[in-house]
Amino acid sequence: MKTYIDSVRLKTPLDKSSYLTKLPAVKFLLNGGRLDFSSPVTIFVGENGTGKSTLLEAIAVAFGFNPEGGSRNFDFSTEATHSEFFEHLTLVKRAYPRDGFFLRAESYYNVASYINRLDDIMSPSPPIIDSYGGKSLHEQSHGESFLALIQNRFGGKGLYILDEPEAALSPNSIMMLIAEMDQLVKNDSQFIIATHSPMLMAFPGADVYEFSKDGIEQKDYKETEHFQIMKSFLQNPERMLKIILGE
Repeated sequence: MKTYIDSVRLKTPLDKSSYLTKLPAVKFLLNGGRLDFSSPVTIFVGENGTGKSTLLEAIAVAFGFNPEGGSRNFDFSTEATHSEFFEHLTLVKRAYPRDGFFLRAESYYNVASYINRLDDIMSPSPPIIDSYGGKSLHEQSHGESFLALIQNRFGGKGLYILDEPEAALSPNSIMMLIAEMDQLVKNDSQFIIATHSPMLMAFPGADVYEFSKDGIEQKDYKETEHFQIMKSFLQNPERMLKIILGE
């Protein structure tokens, strides 16, 4: 399939005093780097503080999504915490999606509350919550509501930007997410995901970009530090715990 976003690069420089310039991901773009999205699934992985979520948020906002998450029609703000980074980005777009959603774990509660509020204020027929499975997302566990959102709201031919979706999901639920992603990709969808989950990184054909203090590098998922650490731990947890605990 054709991706909806082909690439991202910096169009204007940032103020040198901005904290953003200290993030490895931003430095990579400041030095002329560009991220290309040749696969329908692109994974951002790396240590905390390398700029994965900051870049993901900027891509989402530059595309027109609400900074706290939701569809392009969501217009609410509980606290303006997003950076101005999106104003400095150029997104090269190949086509425009029919559907789309920006899912971020840290503000998902606010999105669920906004959906309930819309139904209370507008009393639409059918209720908006019907598009999310018919049951308030607050009346389900965090993981259940994540999957309900993806299974019911994501309709295909869409751009879906997910920030650490594994935060609420069990390993079994992550496998269910991978199955849902596969069906959506086959229905002309594109995913851009920031994650710490080696399971999500293994999605067939995904482009994996590892963020580190040295910048951004495309790698096979088995070569990423996340995968190597998890593999070492699962192969011999007792040995790894002794190393961690200094025994």
